[in-house]
Amino acid sequence: MTASLNKLTRWAVETALEEFVLIGREAFLEKYRFGFARDFFVRHPVTGQACDSKAIIGAAYGVQFPEQGPLRPQDFSGGQATVVRILKGLGFDLVDVDAHQASSKERAWTRHENVLIVADYLEMLMKELAGQTYNKAERARNLVPRLSDRSKGSIEFKRANISAVMIELGYPSVPGYKPRVNFQREGLVDVVAEQVAHLPLLDKAAELAVDRPADVPESVAFKSLLTGPPKRQHRVEEARSDYVRRGVKRDYFERESRNRSLGTAGERFIVQFEQWRLAQLGVGRLADRVEHVAETQGDGLGYDVLSFETDGRERFIEVKTTAHDAATPFFVSSNEVAFAKEVSDRFRLYRLYHFRTAPKFFELPGAIEQHCHLDPSTFRATF
Repeated sequence: MTASLNKLTRWAVETALEEFVLIGREAFLEKYRFGFARDFFVRHPVTGQACDSKAIIGAAYGVQFPEQGPLRPQDFSGGQATVVRILKGLGFDLVDVDAHQASSKERAWTRHENVLIVADYLEMLMKELAGQTYNKAERARNLVPRLSDRSKGSIEFKRANISAVMIELGYPSVPGYKPRVNFQREGLVDVVAEQVAHLPLLDKAAELAVDRPADVPESVAFKSLLTGPPKRQHRVEEARSDYVRRGVKRDYFERESRNRSLGTAGERFIVQFEQWRLAQLGVGRLADRVEHVAETQGDGLGYDVLSFETDGRERFIEVKTTAHDAATPFFVSSNEVAFAKEVSDRFRLYRLYHFRTAPKFFELPGAIEQHCHLDPSTFRATF
């Protein structure tokens, strides 16, 4: 068992920590059948909340190895030799029970506090969509006394939660605040939905941003273009807000996906990248054969760009482009999903993001659904 525990990743532990914060300590311990920690707590890396360390390891094991399920208390020993060593090795901070009991607990956010931080977030988003400058750190400092002196980490964590709600409602989010799939939805979703529903200027700014024509960027360093994809997060199911069920959603991501100028510019950009990639690999003859098939043959093949591996094998590339963050949802067709399965060893989905400002992309090889959650009716892909 120790060998398997040593294979735990930071992602699995972070997923368990976020579930702990989402459902609360007592519900978490009851779900995984653990008692209260007797020796050590592990701190959530953003909120600083202290979580029962052995229970976190047990839950994280189920995330890492879903076919085996979470561990029970009797399945492994706690303490310095196992739990503490593994968590410290993954870069987490630990605190002993006495220190935890002496510290104050994280306070629940009041409706008034949610209203204040959501309003500030939407102001930043409006400026972002309009291309205006703003200072996130300064705005956070100004919020601290209005939010009963909450910590910077707590404010950053809440902003990331607001990003998740905005994306769920179909709106763009403020760059830099990675949306968290598991968070305490009670109170926050309604406040966000109420404010966006009464902010017509946000609708107009979002429409202008996603409909704006796009050109192929110039002077981009191709060697630093490729990044790692977002982690597919384990979702803890929770009842959706009445606002979401009543259709507040605008889904500007779907609207952006129909911006043909943006899509074509992204495809042409990837053609240039593939030509550069093959030339760098010493197969310039193949670089000359890279083809923008969406333009030369039509848009129903299941991919946009025909490229090659160094041995001459074909690489079929579907390009999805957004002006927003890496975790922004995207849309695929049933034809693209089927084609990716059919030629999974040769298929790549390239997700271009921050396209208008500082383009980056990550690639998803093979079947699309192995990387993303696919909505069965719309084929909206999320992480």
